[in-house]
Amino acid sequence: MVRPASSHEVSVPAADQVAIIDDDESLRLALVGLVRSLGLEGRGYASAEGFLESGDARRFAAIVTDIQMPGMSGIELKRHLAERRCALPVIMITARPDPSLEEKALAAGASAFLRKPFEASVLISRLGEALGRRL
Repeated sequence: MVRPASSHEVSVPAADQVAIIDDDESLRLALVGLVRSLGLEGRGYASAEGFLESGDARRFAAIVTDIQMPGMSGIELKRHLAERRCALPVIMITARPDPSLEEKALAAGASAFLRKPFEASVLISRLGEALGRRL
């Protein structure tokens, strides 16, 4: 669960913020921890709908999202953001073996596609590419 910012917390520039959207709590927390270990601010959301309802989309530099989740999928989220002219880079991840998912994700505008399980170094590399800097 994401805790709300208190009035005495330091504001983190949008260029350093990454949203992690995954219905698997253990993976979501692990990815938030990984992002934070890189010196970035990671914020976790249990669903695409929860992320959108937060109104936070434009405060992030990138999104890492699962594709298959209850409700809105990661692919639907990317299309929803594109319709609203929100061009955040979106890295899509999935454990599904469906070979057509990569094509669908990239066609929807994903900046990268990873199959679970993946090495942390691969995600770090793709996140660096999405942010336009070395991590």
